[in-house]
Amino acid sequence: MAKPQPELKPDDFHLGAHVFASDGKEVGELVHVLVDGDYKLKSLIVKEDHGFSGHWLSPGSMLVNDELIVPLDAIQDVDHDRVDLNLSSGDARRLPPYLSYREKGETVGGEVEDEAAVLGSGPEIPHWLEQVANKPASELEIDGGENVMLGHTGKKLGTVKDVLFDEDQLVGVVLLPEGLLKSEVILPRRFLARSDDAALFAQLDESDLQHLEPFEPNG
Repeated sequence: MAKPQPELKPDDFHLGAHVFASDGKEVGELVHVLVDGDYKLKSLIVKEDHGFSGHWLSPGSMLVNDELIVPLDAIQDVDHDRVDLNLSSGDARRLPPYLSYREKGETVGGEVEDEAAVLGSGPEIPHWLEQVANKPASELEIDGGENVMLGHTGKKLGTVKDVLFDEDQLVGVVLLPEGLLKSEVILPRRFLARSDDAALFAQLDESDLQHLEPFEPNG
């Protein structure tokens, strides 16, 4: 009998948390989250550990794909630094890849098909190929270390340090200071927008920055 999905608690998911299969093997690290148009958490993107992917056995080879899409119903337990799956390591290795590749110039519909990746994700990718994220266009990817810009002024606020959730709803992101910011702050989701894949954009005026709440982690 399958175990019930756990009730998600505030601040459950944090970028950089280690992810483990049900047999105790480490799968990798939580590197992105995907949220829908209402900022509801849809799935996790986990970067495979080199030992889990087998890349350590042949480090000179290109890795076909090292990011997996983990659905919420695959989560058994979670705390600040760890996510446990209800999947064995064998089942985790069968999770769909997050990135695939296509020839530049091909058209893609509203929802990218979950196709198999054909080449590695290193700098050796031929110039005629581009990466494609296997997600609906309506879903927003939030990455650790991603640049956050002040609107379209060209001014940089900082980079994403972490995500903040209340149950399954994104409430904001924690920004590491760089550029206009001088300390870690919380950027509420109502100011969050994206117009391309290169950065997130904060839709507020420079005069509003002093009103952002400083980030003070629990414990």
